[in-house]
Amino acid sequence: MDIREKMHNGKIYCCNDEEILSEQMQCLEMLYDFNQTRPSEGEKRKEILQKLFAEVGANVHIEPPLHANWGKFTHIGNDVYANFNLTLVDDTDIHIGHNVLIGPNVTIDAGTHPIHPELRRKAAQYNLPVIIEDNVWIGAGAIILPGVRVGENTVIGAGSVVTKDIPANVIAVGSPCKVMREINDHDLNFYHKTRKIEAEDLKEF
Repeated sequence: MDIREKMHNGKIYCCNDEEILSEQMQCLEMLYDFNQTRPSEGEKRKEILQKLFAEVGANVHIEPPLHANWGKFTHIGNDVYANFNLTLVDDTDIHIGHNVLIGPNVTIDAGTHPIHPELRRKAAQYNLPVIIEDNVWIGAGAIILPGVRVGENTVIGAGSVVTKDIPANVIAVGSPCKVMREINDHDLNFYHKTRKIEAEDLKEF
């Protein structure tokens, strides 16, 4: 089994392999170009993202700076917005669905290391894929850890550390992140605590 197979099947491998590091450099060069674009260069950003990622859908907007280990192992659906400082530790596949909102300073991490220091000293690493389903909102500063799936329509609260799967249609917060409640009809009528959604507020939607 070669190192590239190990990267994608959860096996331990040496992450400072020279050939792997050389290949990664291609991603870092593209990221540099993306992060140097001017705010008015939307088309240039779009072109770079299409080269960088495995898949990128329509109407995807990512604010620089963007950070990624590989880029080519990240799959992004349609109508996705990510605020500044998104970090993708995509040493294996990260899947981001349609209509996903990502706040500033979010980390989505598919790569990790063994606990024992002897293994870490030898640059041992293993990777577990991350899946963000459709219509998820990830709040500012959240960290999504390896092997996690976040179910559709779910909201991950700001600053949360998501260590295990979160089901669909819930609000989940905290470190470690836990389900607080289900999303329900109350959320159709109130947009923030006691702030009611009035009919006139919806005219522009």
